[in-house]
Amino acid sequence: MNSIAVKDEKRTDVPHCKYIIEGFTEEGKKFRPSDWIDRIASMYASYGASHRLVFSDLLHPELYKGKKCLIIDTELEVKNPAMFEYVMHFAKSNNLKMQRVCENLEQEIGC
Repeated sequence: MNSIAVKDEKRTDVPHCKYIIEGFTEEGKKFRPSDWIDRIASMYASYGASHRLVFSDLLHPELYKGKKCLIIDTELEVKNPAMFEYVMHFAKSNNLKMQRVCENLEQEIGC
């Protein structure tokens, strides 16, 4: 019984993180093809009620410092480990600039 209660509890000690993958290699070269971010993000997108492609909050393109980047929420690793691993392997094998950004949930909710 205790194991079920513990399983259902939300973990507050684990920070919520996102990875920002830039369209440039560690050497500063622009990665080609230029639409790779949209291609990868569309792999986890779905079609909305308006019959348009809707990117997931867990994997989507976004502007960061004025440049288009791919954002991966760490929750993707829980919901779709294969997709998370694919994207991370893609970024690492192509030597893309990547950074992990974490936020404290207590600050987010104002506690």
